[in-house]
Amino acid sequence: MPDQTPPRRILVTGVGANPGIGLCRSLLRLGHQVVAVDAHPLAPGLQLDDVVPHVIPCADDPDYPDTLAKLCRDLTVGAIVVGIENDLPPLLDLRPRLNAEGVRLWLPDDESVHDCIDKARFHRVLTQHGIPTPQTWTPGSLDLIPADRPLVVKPRGGHGAQNVHMVTSSRHARLLCELVPAPIVQERVYGTEFTADCLVDRDGRASVILRRRDLVKAGLSAVSTTFEDATVRNLVLKTLHAVRAAGLCCVQGFVRQDGSVTITELNVRVAGGYALTEAAGADLVGQMVNGLFGLPVDHDRLTYRVGRFLTNYVETLRVGDAAELAFLTASKGAAS
Repeated sequence: MPDQTPPRRILVTGVGANPGIGLCRSLLRLGHQVVAVDAHPLAPGLQLDDVVPHVIPCADDPDYPDTLAKLCRDLTVGAIVVGIENDLPPLLDLRPRLNAEGVRLWLPDDESVHDCIDKARFHRVLTQHGIPTPQTWTPGSLDLIPADRPLVVKPRGGHGAQNVHMVTSSRHARLLCELVPAPIVQERVYGTEFTADCLVDRDGRASVILRRRDLVKAGLSAVSTTFEDATVRNLVLKTLHAVRAAGLCCVQGFVRQDGSVTITELNVRVAGGYALTEAAGADLVGQMVNGLFGLPVDHDRLTYRVGRFLTNYVETLRVGDAAELAFLTASKGAAS
């Protein structure tokens, strides 16, 4: 079995945040050509050396599908890898068109994706499968919240810890539900937070790499450590099966003080802190590319060393004159 596919041209969306930036860097290290796209011209990933940068419309813009499809066609893109949740709904609609033009996507079925990106639906699916997950209420059921319960108010379709608020009463939650877009309210869970980096092959076999989120800032792991726990692993595998996961994704949850495990979310994309998974020995992105292009996933290459740690920090990629940004992006794109 080859270590990886031959060099490919792969488009990565959402390069303004850690997952997309990390994917660009990993793919470049593996020898692939990377087309980096984002809706913001100052997105950090557009400033990475050796990528082909392009600014595209926001995912909810009517021009998004045609722009992305034309970009793939003009640059002979072989595959798209999603770096941010916003791009998932329009890409699901665009999937038949991309498939017809030979552009590969590796995503679960449409219902599965929506079960994951909609936190109320995710709660319902996990509850139906008997998987522990935080109690959840919609704005219409706030009267059912027990008194003095620590709560979290967040958007149903949120990501990246945006618009997430911790409160201590249903009265505060009710007020925030007037401010947070499409909100849900969940019980606040305490314990050791973890992320499971997962790759589910086309036969349904999954590899799972576990990381403790030792220090979390703005939703991102600033310090993390790999670990092994059979209870956590088994519940992650059960969660992947419940939502019919496919390809690259990450599961998050908590190990409570009594040792019980609670699953909080599943992201249909790579996690922001997956660099630790690769540093611990798992060829996560390389095997994802194999599966993306129809080659077998080598799960023996997805084992990892326990007790490896990673510390993360904010990096300054580039400082310059914003007036020169359009020229810079155009010139780098032309150089491809």
